[in-house]
Order: sequence, then structure tokens, then C-alpha cells
Amino acid sequence: MAASVAAPESVTWRVHIDRSMWVGGVRSLMLQALHPMAMWGVWQNSNFQEDPFGRLQRTADFVGVATFGSPQEIETLAARVRGIHRSLRILNHDTGKKERLDQPELLLWVHCAEVYSYLETARRAGLPLTDAMADRYLDEQRYTAEHVGLHAEDVPGSVKAMEDYFREMRPQLRATREALETVKFLVWPNLPENLRFLSAGKPAYFPFGALCYYSLPRWAREMYGTLPEVPQPLVTAALRSFRLAVNSIPESVHDYAFMKPTRDMLERTRRNLEAEGYDMSKGLIGLRDPRRWPTRTLTPA
Repeated sequence: MAASVAAPESVTWRVHIDRSMWVGGVRSLMLQALHPMAMWGVWQNSNFQEDPFGRLQRTADFVGVATFGSPQEIETLAARVRGIHRSLRILNHDTGKKERLDQPELLLWVHCAEVYSYLETARRAGLPLTDAMADRYLDEQRYTAEHVGLHAEDVPGSVKAMEDYFREMRPQLRATREALETVKFLVWPNLPENLRFLSAGKPAYFPFGALCYYSLPRWAREMYGTLPEVPQPLVTAALRSFRLAVNSIPESVHDYAFMKPTRDMLERTRRNLEAEGYDMSKGLIGLRDPRRWPTRTLTPA
């Protein structure tokens, strides 16, 4: 099993520490839902309909631990996730047969939809990444894909390879009833009983949900047909404004978007990095600046 590749010097760190990840994460759920078996797997094996925000938060926590956690924390979480996936089955509505949830092709689809959503959203929202850095990010993610049981060599490791993969997958994708329900919720959530007190804030959420939807590729939006089309330059401008606004939130406040165990993990990571010589005065997000990295003495080979 691969150890974490997400040191502050990695492209993974640069992408995953950026707050545009919140749009990328919801976009990835919308994209993942277009694979019928992947969608049925979520619909049949989770409480997404009753606790949708909990699922979103658990996904964010998994990415947070996989990026910023220690190798032991990552492996403990990954083993638990692999065990859960191994035990679950999906009823294939097309064949009437039950199938394993941890099929490599399903795990690969979920992984690719997730990481490519993070990358595309971050770049479009204004995170400066060269083409070489984008390729390196996807190459790094080939090894983090091992956490869910994939083999690195089977995972697209460049932008070209990822785009080729999505072209090959498109004939297998469609907007099932469950997918349409999911994207409708993600744009305009139907709050469960314990969150009804937030109902007054739903109109404020809608622009965020719509932004996630409009950031999907055109072919995905055409499959859904949920919202009328808008000029894409407006979407890009909105993504950039969202990123600037959310990146300005103090890290101590932003951490409350995660569950307490993940908040505790992030605090341990800060302490460990400070002990290693990183300048933590601007928090984890400040480590995008190489001037805050420790000066390392290289030993001649």
C-alpha cells in the first residue's frame, strides 16, 4: 500500500488545500452519479437521502485524512473503507442480479470523477498550475487510488490519459432516476428533519449548488438537463469569485467544516510540520509558498 504522497511540496497538497475543493467535491458527486452502477451503489447502501450533508462531510473527511494524515492514519482509514466496500452488494436494475460494490471498474470511475473534478475546478477557479503540474497531480493520485483497492498502473496518470478515459466511458453513462434525484438535491437540498431549521438559508445555498452543476462538462449537463444553460464565462468568473472569498476564511474557522476527528488530525499535522521546520504562521494553506518550507541539506549521492 502506498504511503501518502501529499507533502507540502506535492501538487496534491497545492490542490487539496485550496477551498475550491468544495465545488470540486459536489461536482464530483454529480459526475459520479452518471454511472448507473455507481449511483445504485450509493442509493442502495447509504443513508444519502436521509443524511446527505453527512455523506458530503464524510467524503471531505476522507480526502482530508488521505491528504494531510500520517501514513498510519491513512492506512487505518483506507483499510476500514476497503472493508466496508468489500462487504456491500449492488442490485443491478438492468440485469436483476446482485454484484459486488468493490468492482475495480466502479472504484476506478469514482476515483477518476473525483480527482479530475478537483483538478479541473481548481484550475478553472484560478489556482495557478502548469500543464506539467496538472499531470503530476494525476500521477500522484494514481498512488492514493491504492487506498481504495486499485492498482496504480491501472489508473490514468496524466490529463491526456484522463480525458481518453472519460471519452471511453461516456457510452456507459446515463442519468438514471436516482441520478436525477441526486443532482436535484445537490442543487436544491431537501433537508432532513434534524436540519429543517436551516430551511431559511436554502435560497442562499442555491447559487453554490448551481455553480457546482454548471462546472460540469457540457456532455454531463446535457445528460441531466436540470438547469437551463448559461454562458460559461460567467461560470468561470463565479468560480474565481467563490475561490477568492472562501480562501479568505481563517483556517481555524474553515476547519469546522470537518468532523472533530479530522480537525484533531489537522492540528496534529500542523504540530508535526512545525517540528520539521515548516513555517506554520499562516497555517496549512500558507505552505503553498515554498519560502515557508524548511531548507533541506542534500547529501551527495
